[in-house]
Amino acid sequence: MAAPVEVSLNFDQILSSAREVYGSELMKMADEGMEFAFVCSDNVAPSSTVGKFMAKYPDRCFNVGIAEANQVGMSAGLALSGRVVFSQVFGPFLPLRAADQIHADIAYNDVPVRLIGTHAGVTSGGGPTHNVIADLALYRAIPNLTVICPADANQCARIVRKSMTYPGPMIIRIARGAEPDVYADQNYEFEIGKAITIKEGGDLTLIGTGSAVYWALMAAKELAQEGIQAKVIDMHTIKPFDAEAVISAAKETGCVITVEDHSINGGLGAAVAEVLAENSIGCKFKRIGLPDKFAILGEPNEVYEYYGMAPKGVAETARTVLSKK
Repeated sequence: MAAPVEVSLNFDQILSSAREVYGSELMKMADEGMEFAFVCSDNVAPSSTVGKFMAKYPDRCFNVGIAEANQVGMSAGLALSGRVVFSQVFGPFLPLRAADQIHADIAYNDVPVRLIGTHAGVTSGGGPTHNVIADLALYRAIPNLTVICPADANQCARIVRKSMTYPGPMIIRIARGAEPDVYADQNYEFEIGKAITIKEGGDLTLIGTGSAVYWALMAAKELAQEGIQAKVIDMHTIKPFDAEAVISAAKETGCVITVEDHSINGGLGAAVAEVLAENSIGCKFKRIGLPDKFAILGEPNEVYEYYGMAPKGVAETARTVLSKK
C-alpha cells in the first residue's frame, strides 16, 4: 500500500468533471499518436471535451445512438480487430441493459475495451429507476473484468492513460460531473489494484471508493476536531481488490467502515467483509451506502444526507461504531 499522499481538507468548492477531464485526456493521447477507437451512445454534447475530440478525430469515433447493448457488442468487435476501445455508456443502462454483452462479448473474449459508465450511484437525476447502485455487484462476479472507480477527475485521466497498456477489459465508473477534487498534489503514486492511504489515523479506518472518498475524508476532518484520528483509504480499484490494504488497516485500527455510492450489497462493503471473514480478522465493521431498497426521489446531495452517506452522516456512524463494545 502506498504511503500517505497530500490531500486538501479545504476543497469544498474545487469541483471537476471526470467526463470533461477524461475527454481532454483522450484528445492529448490522440494528439500524441496513440491508436485507439471511441464508441458512444447518443449522450455526448458537441460542446463537451469528448464532443470536441470526436469532431477532431471522426474516423476513429462511432456514435451508435440509443442502443447500449449494441454499443457494447460493437466495442468488442472493434477490440477483436486489434484496437484498444474506449466506450462511454450512460451509466444506468450499462450494467442493466448490456449485462449479457459485457459478460459474453467483452469479458469472455477478454478484449481491451474500456467501458466508461457515467452517472454512477444516484447522480443521474432520473430517480430510483436510473440509480446505478447494483453495477459493482454485477461486475465483481464477471471474470476478467478490471473495475475502477476514480476518486476525482484527475485520477480518472490517469486511469484512462494507464489503461492503454493494461491487459484485458476494464470498467471505469464515474459520476455525473462536478465532483470535489481529492488530491492536492498530482505527483502521488498510482497503481491499478493498489489502494492509496490518503490520511493516517489509529482509531478507525474509513475506506471509500469513487466520489465517496471525499465523504470519508471530510468525515475524518470532522472527527479529528474531536480527537478521533481516522485512517482514510482510497480503494479506487474494486477488482482486482487490494486485500492486503484491508487486512493491514483492520489489524492496525480494529475498526473498519466502508463508504460507497452503491448498494450496501455486493460492492465495496461486501468485498471488504469477504476479506475480513476469509482471513479470520475480528474487528468492528460497518457498511455505509444505499440500503437494500429503492432509494427516495431527490437531488443526489439530499439522498446522500437522508441515508447518512454525506460526511456528517459518515462521522456520526463512526462515533456510533466506536462507542460499541
